[in-house]
Amino acid sequence: MKIYNTMSREKEDFEPMHEKRVKLFVCGPTVYDDAHIGHARTYISFDIIKRYLEFKGYTVFYLQNITDIDDKIIIRALESSTDPKELALKFEKRYQEDMEALGVNGVNFFARATDHVTEIITQIETLIQKGFAYETESGVYFDESKFPNFGKLSRRNLEDLNVHRVNLDSSKKNPGDFALWKKKDQEPVWDSPWGPGRPGWHIEDTAITEEYFGPQYDIHGGGLDLIFPHHEAEIAQMEAASDKSPMVRYWMHTGFLNVSGEKMSKSLGNFITIRDLLEDYDPQIFRFFVLSTHYRSPIDFSEKTLEQAAKSLKRIQKTLEKLNELVGSSDGNDDAYFSGLLEDYQTKFFESMDNDFNTPEALAHIFNFVKELNKAFDDKKPSEKVLKDIISFFNEFGEIMGFDLAGKSDSGDISGELLDIIKDVRQKLREKKEWALSDDIRARLNDLGIDVED
Repeated sequence: MKIYNTMSREKEDFEPMHEKRVKLFVCGPTVYDDAHIGHARTYISFDIIKRYLEFKGYTVFYLQNITDIDDKIIIRALESSTDPKELALKFEKRYQEDMEALGVNGVNFFARATDHVTEIITQIETLIQKGFAYETESGVYFDESKFPNFGKLSRRNLEDLNVHRVNLDSSKKNPGDFALWKKKDQEPVWDSPWGPGRPGWHIEDTAITEEYFGPQYDIHGGGLDLIFPHHEAEIAQMEAASDKSPMVRYWMHTGFLNVSGEKMSKSLGNFITIRDLLEDYDPQIFRFFVLSTHYRSPIDFSEKTLEQAAKSLKRIQKTLEKLNELVGSSDGNDDAYFSGLLEDYQTKFFESMDNDFNTPEALAHIFNFVKELNKAFDDKKPSEKVLKDIISFFNEFGEIMGFDLAGKSDSGDISGELLDIIKDVRQKLREKKEWALSDDIRARLNDLGIDVED
């Protein structure tokens, strides 16, 4: 099994620190507003990654932080005359409801930043004692110049970075030094050795992961936009504090989500929350849309791509429905053919998933399997045992991908008699060589999830 590591820019054999135990951390949301579909893309991707690792026999502990103290939360609370803690709890609850609706239910523990202030302060004290951090009149900062490998994940040179940085705080030693602790006198604040204040953004993640995983663990995930400066800061903090490297064995990042070719933003009017999405679309359709693109690649959201995802999912559901209907009446003797077909596509599916969780390629194999099955059923039948083996593979696929394949396809509303009439009409059109009209009818039937093989 291979995983693409952002640090090495290569696919590497997956070898966790402990043979069958995997520690997975993914950056969670800052809970000042509803989560959007870009968040959903990332969290669905890592839900699949956890599901597949567990299918492979690993025990996975999936940890996610909740940033429930941040300037954005405080500003939004002031705007709405709400207590920051109440605002954060409200949107944390809504975020978890959104994840549940999307079938993202693999996170083992959500760790709030405000529940780990003691651990944050302890880690900052360690960094000061080791000479990697210093106190100023405005807070405590990490000294980037003391960490020689700063920028190794994003492959940015510290000297080049500092050329483009503006030092807005003259008390800092370097323009890029980032806050570990912000001295504040306006609530909410916590007591610390440096006076009342609040933790910086980057330090909460390393304090939380050190508490539950120790200074080193297997996989750290998040969106591409977090590589710099957030993940660079995490590496610097943890490796400086622990004297151990690497902090993480495998860095995994999801690609950007655009809307109809443009970056999603409120100013463009194309900002879509998960709740907005689920008012119009079944969550499984969005999940299918996400998995139709490799997790590392950019993905373009549009009404057209969602409609295509709906048709594709319906086609698989319809095939499984047909297979289940055959149970109890399948007494064929073409097992060699069907067993060979099943073994071939099982192998292809799992090879794709083993190759850096290549879900679009894995889905393509499922579609080819569906096509081959529907074609074979015209003149071949498997035995009951082989039929159940095929159904078992489809159910296995659904469990890995997080799909409910038991849902009935809409084509069940079309009676057999009506289908016979449609076939008869197409046959007469073909006899008259009116190919275009015949093909148009076939295309429309395919859009409804009805396969027509000539």
